[in-house]
Amino acid sequence: MAAQGPVEAVASGQGEGWADPVATALLVLADGTVLEGMGLGATGHAVGEVCFNTAMTGYQEILTDPSYAGQIVTFTFPHVGNVGTNDEDIETVNMASASGVRGCILRTPITEPSNWRSARPFGEWLKHRGIIGLSGIDTRALTARIRETGMPNAVIAHSPDGSFDIEALKAQAAGWPGLVGMDLVPDVTTAQTYVWDETPWVWGAGYGRQESPEYHVVAIDYGAKRNILRQLAGLGCKVTVVPASTDAARILEMKPDGIFLSNGPGDPAATGEYAVPVISTLVESGLPVFGICLGHQMLGLALGGRTVKMHQGHHGANHPVKDHTTGKVEITSMNHGFAVDRDSLPDTVEETHVSLFDGSNCGIRVKDRPVFSVQYHPEASPGPMDSHYLFTRFVNLIRENRNEPALAER
Repeated sequence: MAAQGPVEAVASGQGEGWADPVATALLVLADGTVLEGMGLGATGHAVGEVCFNTAMTGYQEILTDPSYAGQIVTFTFPHVGNVGTNDEDIETVNMASASGVRGCILRTPITEPSNWRSARPFGEWLKHRGIIGLSGIDTRALTARIRETGMPNAVIAHSPDGSFDIEALKAQAAGWPGLVGMDLVPDVTTAQTYVWDETPWVWGAGYGRQESPEYHVVAIDYGAKRNILRQLAGLGCKVTVVPASTDAARILEMKPDGIFLSNGPGDPAATGEYAVPVISTLVESGLPVFGICLGHQMLGLALGGRTVKMHQGHHGANHPVKDHTTGKVEITSMNHGFAVDRDSLPDTVEETHVSLFDGSNCGIRVKDRPVFSVQYHPEASPGPMDSHYLFTRFVNLIRENRNEPALAER
C-alpha cells in the first residue's frame, strides 16, 4: 500500500498499556469509519465480515474454527491471550494450516502467558498462522454497533510503522461483496479422502486412538472441526472424511452405516449449489444422517427449506437452546451468520431445537427417516457436556438401522 504517513492514535482509543501514540493497526469499515489501535500478529491487510464472540475462554479454538473463514472476530471478553497457546486446542484438521479467519480484535494488549500448557505466546502464534490482530479499541462500542446495524464488511490492517493508504483500504472494504452468495468451503475442505481415528481427550492420557470401530461413518468435510471427528471416533465409529465435492455415488460405494454433514463457512445456498443434490440422494438412501452448523443449514435446503442471513449472527459459548424432544435446556456454543427459516420447512420436517435468545431455529429432524441436524456445536462443550447426547443419538440411529439395541444417551 502507498504510505500516507503515520496515523495518530486518538485518546479515546488508547486504553491502558499504550506507550506509543502512533496507531499501528486499523479497522476500516465499509461505510468509511476508521478505528485505530495497536497491531499484533501478522502484518498486511485482510478483508472480511466483522462479528463479535461472547465466549470468555477458547480463543484458540475460535480462531482455528474453519467456520470463521471470511470473518474478523471481535472478542467481547477483554483479556485474550493470557493463557498463551498450545498444540492441542486447535480445531482445523491440518494443524499447520490457516482456518480462514481474517483477523481478530481485542480490547487490551496481550500479556505474558501464564499457564502450564502454554507453548507459545498468543501474539507469536497469530503471526505464525498469518492472522492479523488489533488491540486497544473500544470493543463494547463496536459490539453495540454490530447489534444495532448488523455485521459490517471491513478491512483489518497492521503496519508496524503506522503508515496506511486509508483511501485504498476504504475502497477495498466498500468493494468487498460480503458473505451472501459466497462459497468458502473450497478454502477449508480436505483435498483428499482420509480416515480419522483420534478419540476425545482424557485427563492424564491425552487423546486416544480408535482401534476397534463398530460402525463406519462417512463425514463430508465442509470445514470440519477436530473435536467433532473425535466425538464420533470415541463412540466406536470409523470416520472416513471426504472432500465437499464428493458425489453421492462415491460415498455410497464406501458402504457407510451413517453420514455426517460437517460445519463450515460461507453462504449455505452458495455451497448448496453442488452439495444439496448430494445430500438429497443420501437422505433418500435411508441411511442415518447427522448435520452440524453448515451441515444443518444445507440439510434444511435439501429437505425443501431455505436459509436467511442473520442480523448479527450467533457467536459465543453461552447460548441457551431448548430441545423440544426432551424439554431440556442446553448451554451451547454457536458460530453462524445464516439460519434455517422454519416457516419454509415442509410438513415432513419437525423443528427439534430452538434458541432461547431470539427464537431462531436450532435443530430439525425428518419425521419418517433417520435424519436430523442442529445449528450449534455439541462437541464444543460449554455445558460442558450438555449436548454430547446428540452423538449418541446419531449412533443409536445407526444401531436401530442395524437392528441393534440402543445405547443410553449421554
